[in-house]
Amino acid sequence: MSDQRRDEPDMLGRREFTLQSALALLAGVVITVDGCGGSDSPTNPTPTPAPAPAPPAADVNGSVSANHGHVAVVTTAQITAGNALSLNIQGTATHPHTVDLTQADLVSLRNRQAVSKDSTNNNNHTHMVTFTPA
Repeated sequence: MSDQRRDEPDMLGRREFTLQSALALLAGVVITVDGCGGSDSPTNPTPTPAPAPAPPAADVNGSVSANHGHVAVVTTAQITAGNALSLNIQGTATHPHTVDLTQADLVSLRNRQAVSKDSTNNNNHTHMVTFTPA
């Protein structure tokens, strides 16, 4: 008589199949265990940078001292661009003045901080211009 088991393919039982499947899955897994305390150097988490403040919701009007028709306005687009600029504040006055704003000044305005600057000297006088974001 021939042994019928030899003619049949090897059959795995449910338990053996589960064990072999688990071992196959774990064969590709690397497990790293890191103990506490063995290191002399502390770990410092990387701080998350603060988000850039939003530009003012509207243009920022400047208050011009001893004013006689000058108008000073920094637009939201100028603040957002952040490039230094020379602002013409002539308005309805009969002579021009300019106010120079640096990149740092525009960052201050973006951060909603007031900026005060002297205008150029024209007609033997200057004006102090103060920009105060809302």
